[in-house]
Amino acid sequence: MRWENLTDDPGHRRAGGPALFDADSVVTRTFDTPEFRGITFHEVRARSIVNRVPGASRLPFEWTVNPYRGCTHACVYCFARKTHGYLDLDTGLGFDSQIVVKVNAPELLRRRLASPRWPGEHIALGTNADCYQRAEGRYRLMPGILGALRDHANPFSILTKGTLILRDLELIGQAAEVTDVGICVSVGFTDTALWRTVEPGAPAPERRLDVVRTLTGHGIDCAVLMAPVIPFLSDDPARLRATVREIAASGATSVTPLALHLRPGAREWFMAWLGRHHPHLVGRYERLYAQGAYAPTWYQRRITRQVHDLAEEYGIGPRRAGPPRRTGRPEPAPPAPAPRPATGEPTQLSLL
Repeated sequence: MRWENLTDDPGHRRAGGPALFDADSVVTRTFDTPEFRGITFHEVRARSIVNRVPGASRLPFEWTVNPYRGCTHACVYCFARKTHGYLDLDTGLGFDSQIVVKVNAPELLRRRLASPRWPGEHIALGTNADCYQRAEGRYRLMPGILGALRDHANPFSILTKGTLILRDLELIGQAAEVTDVGICVSVGFTDTALWRTVEPGAPAPERRLDVVRTLTGHGIDCAVLMAPVIPFLSDDPARLRATVREIAASGATSVTPLALHLRPGAREWFMAWLGRHHPHLVGRYERLYAQGAYAPTWYQRRITRQVHDLAEEYGIGPRRAGPPRRTGRPEPAPPAPAPRPATGEPTQLSLL
C-alpha cells in the first residue's frame, strides 16, 4: 500500500509534491460489530485538509474538505473509485471496505481558517467521499469541522446521502446564523429494488427524503441532487414522475437532475455490476457511452427537461446558478461539478 508522496491531486503527486501523510502515521483498525464487519479503517494524521480543486475556474467553488477516502455506501457508479488507486488500494471492493480516516481533520481545518492567509472562501464538503457515511458515526469528525466553520463564519456546503447529518442539526443551524450554508441530499431514484443493488450501503431513498423533510421543518433549506438518473433503469417517465413527486413531498427547495456518468474506475465496476444484474443492457450501455464517460448531450437534455417540467408541475424549481444570498438561512448546496473533459463532452455534475 502506497501512502508516501500522496496528495489529493494526482497531478501534484506525480510532480513530487509533499505527502498528504506519512506511512508511520497510519494506524489500521477493524471493529467486530455488525455495522463495521468486513471494513478496515486506516487512521491517518493528514498534513493538510483544505484542498484546492483542480480546474476550479469551471466550478462553483475552489476549496474542498474530505475527512474520509473510500465510502461504505458502496455505490457501484461512484466516480471517486479511481482515487483509491492512488494508494494502491482496490477501486472495487477495496473502495467500499478500505476507508481512510483523517483523524486530525477538525484541528487542521481550524488552524487553516485561523491563518491570516486564508481568504475565507466557500468550502464544499462531501465532494469525494460522503462525510456522513457510516464511519462518521464512530469517528465523529464532522462536529469539529462544523464547529470550526461556524466559529470562523466561513461559508460552506454539504452534499450527502447520509442520515447522520441530522445528528449535527444544531451545529448547522448555528452556522447558518453567521454565514452562508447550503445543504444538498442526493436522491437519484425512489425504486427500492434498484437501491438495494446499486447503492447497497447507503440509507434507503425514503430515509434520505426524511432528512430533507426534517431539515426544512427546522427552517434549513435543503436541495435535492437527483443523481444519478440511470439509463434504462430509472429514466422512464413513470419512475421519473414518482421520484420528483416524492422529492416535492419532502419539502425540497429545488431539484437538480444528473444523468449517470462513468469515469474510468467507476465504469469498469459499474459495467461488471450491469453484466450480473441486467446483462441485456450491456450492449445498450456500450453504445450510449461509446464516446466517453458522459451520456450524449441529447440524452442529458431530455432528462433535464423532463425533470424540470415535473418539478414545475409539483411546485419546485431547478436550482439556479449564481452567487449565494446572505439571508441568515442556508442556500441549496452546490453539487460538485466534474471538470469539462478534454474531448469536448458536456460538463456534468459529480455525485457520491
